[in-house]
Amino acid sequence: MGQTTIPAVVRDAAAKFGESEALVDGDLRLDYRTVLERVRTVARAFLARGIAPGDRIAINLPNTHHWVLTALGALYAGATLVPVNTRFTGAETVDLLVRSRARALVVAADFLGADRWSAIRATGTDLPGLTAIVRVPLEQPHEPVTGTLGWDEFLTGAERVPEADAEARADAVSPDDISDILFTSGTTGRSKGVLSAHRQVVDVAAAWAECGQVTGADRYLVINPFFHSFGYKAGIVVGLLTGATLVPQAVFDVRATLEVIERERISVLPGAPTVFRSLLHEPDRGNTSSLRLAVTGAATVPASLVRKMRSELGFETVLTAYGLTEAVVVTMCRPGDDAELVASTSGRPTAGFDVAIRDGEILVRGPNVMLGYLDDPEATAKAIEGDGWLHTGDVGVLDDGGNLTITGRLKDMYICGGFNVYPAEVEHALTELDGVRDVAVVGVPDERMGEVGKAYVVGAGLDAEVVVAFCRERLANYKVPRFVEFVDELPRNASGKVLKRQLRRGETHE
Repeated sequence: MGQTTIPAVVRDAAAKFGESEALVDGDLRLDYRTVLERVRTVARAFLARGIAPGDRIAINLPNTHHWVLTALGALYAGATLVPVNTRFTGAETVDLLVRSRARALVVAADFLGADRWSAIRATGTDLPGLTAIVRVPLEQPHEPVTGTLGWDEFLTGAERVPEADAEARADAVSPDDISDILFTSGTTGRSKGVLSAHRQVVDVAAAWAECGQVTGADRYLVINPFFHSFGYKAGIVVGLLTGATLVPQAVFDVRATLEVIERERISVLPGAPTVFRSLLHEPDRGNTSSLRLAVTGAATVPASLVRKMRSELGFETVLTAYGLTEAVVVTMCRPGDDAELVASTSGRPTAGFDVAIRDGEILVRGPNVMLGYLDDPEATAKAIEGDGWLHTGDVGVLDDGGNLTITGRLKDMYICGGFNVYPAEVEHALTELDGVRDVAVVGVPDERMGEVGKAYVVGAGLDAEVVVAFCRERLANYKVPRFVEFVDELPRNASGKVLKRQLRRGETHE
């Protein structure tokens, strides 16, 4: 599978699975042959806007068919994807557009009541590199906005480009070409763009599908955001490789999720532990007997949760996995593993990875380690050793069976509802708030979200509401601290480093 491309996979899916249902989004139902036709149309529409091979196309959309068709169309046209976190503020989004030198942006005209393009424009940043801006109305019809295209208007442009031109572009894509740049927050507060190749995306998706024994009989509810490697690579691409039916969900809602599971006979449902806890807390769950496979991770997974997922939600198989943007899926449990193993480990290496522990840190090596960080050779050299070992920054142990257990993090990252949060980024934002003299942020346990942020603030003339409101204006909601405690000083060691372990224990003084 190692020497192929995503355009080739789209074509192959149409040939293999034809009239099988590929994508269900509300009332829209597309089979695999139709998906290929629409992907070709999107590719031609991008060509009509002057998109050249290797150009970066940013997508700022929730999980809808528009995301799937835009992404696959961009890749079919030989472009590189830049997925944007839909929770990002205008300023955070602009940072990604500037640094990726995006040539096109496909953005939600309305999502959760907000006009994403307006938020971008409100930053006042000039984006001369953007040659095409497509605003997709999701919740209601929208009036045209000067300098932008509507979705239908964008697609109409395909008529100006011969089909053969799009096919030539798809043919020219190489397995080693960069398929996507996924931005991941850095511990210094500055995000890094992770470069992946087509062959790597296909390989990790194939490995994930094999571990989960996904087939064309499966119906896959994709709650994990498409802007995340889990939703895009272990979601969209897994569907294409297996013939499974994808059912994207734009916003996780417990009642809506249960209704979709019953109506669409969902069998595959990956997600953060938060998702399954929420489903289990719902007294009237309806019929969930179709559920077969759950894949979770990104936080502590108690054995009791695994057992309840099997006994109360009906999952035949519950798997845990470990991955990171720089390698996507590194280890995964396998069907047949007992509840204790699934709960206490993240499984065994997959997708050609070797895993080693050095000085406590998890190192991984293999053909699917990222190509590097965007425009950052220094960070790349620091992350990947000359012999190919990638430093993950996570701490763990391997048992005799090769199963990996994550025991901590070298740095201070915590995971809130499945999303990585780097305290340094939150701290950096808070230092801009008048009255804050010193600040430290740590993750504290939360039954529903796994972990949430708690900010310890040294300052005057402030209250918790002001601190939280300031963060909400500048940071995605999962990064906003849930708790704020004002202290006279932060505990530090002799060299001046904040003793975050003490803060996590609630100790603010040595």
